Amino acid sequence: MKKNINELIHLANKLRKHAVQMTSSGSSSHVGSILSIADILAVLYGSILKFKVKNPSWPNRDRFILSKGHAGAGVYAVLAESGFFSVDILKTHYQNGSDLSGHVSHKGIPGVEFSTGSLGHGLPVITGMALAAKINNQKHRYFVLMSDGECNEGSNWEAIMFAAHHNLNNLIAVVDRNMLQSIYSTEETVKLEPFSEKWRSFGWEVEEVDGHSCQDLFNSLSKGRQNSDKPLCIIAKTIKGKGVSFMENNILWHYRSPKGDEFNEAMKELDN
Repeated sequence: MKKNINELIHLANKLRKHAVQMTSSGSSSHVGSILSIADILAVLYGSILKFKVKNPSWPNRDRFILSKGHAGAGVYAVLAESGFFSVDILKTHYQNGSDLSGHVSHKGIPGVEFSTGSLGHGLPVITGMALAAKINNQKHRYFVLMSDGECNEGSNWEAIMFAAHHNLNNLIAVVDRNMLQSIYSTEETVKLEPFSEKWRSFGWEVEEVDGHSCQDLFNSLSKGRQNSDKPLCIIAKTIKGKGVSFMENNILWHYRSPKGDEFNEAMKELDN
């Protein structure tokens, strides 16, 4: 059953709590990257994607790839909350013997389409999948969630050009535009702006939305694509570390694990 907006907001907050708990218990990184995409994941899995929990390989399912694989704990959390596996398994994240690796992996995890980690792979892979679906007259859709920093990769711009050339209106790319990457801002590292215009010049439709508004995300992601011959890029303007005040826009939390007082304060803020 599709969730309403209030339910999506509640789900996003649950994903943020899982992210803090998982990165803390496993001493893993990238909590800020996970917090920035929680609303996007909540809307996708709560109201947009077609899937069957009891049949993860259902041929008519929509396909989703997380290209920014370092935020994989967010995907594991939303899969668990969606019923693909027990929420209790999240406690094993990034620990010896666990299937829940730091970067998202499909191995042993129902609901994960493709393992990612090296940036710049998700869009090229899903573009090929979307083209195959077009050739075979299949009606399911293809979604990829990318980081803005990985748009430095030339492999993405080859895929962007390729997707427009083949009129892949069954493909939607969501870019987590939190403006931070590695140790600097995106604009200090390799300038991306004018970002929207770049995508449009390559032949895509582009929408810019508040990446923390479940309503705005739902409105853009739920639009029918039958009357367009272009792929769609949704640039979701987000805040890295969203939901925890001392993590927001702080590049430190690309790497740091929340422990002790920091963990307690983060969970307290997310409980309010």
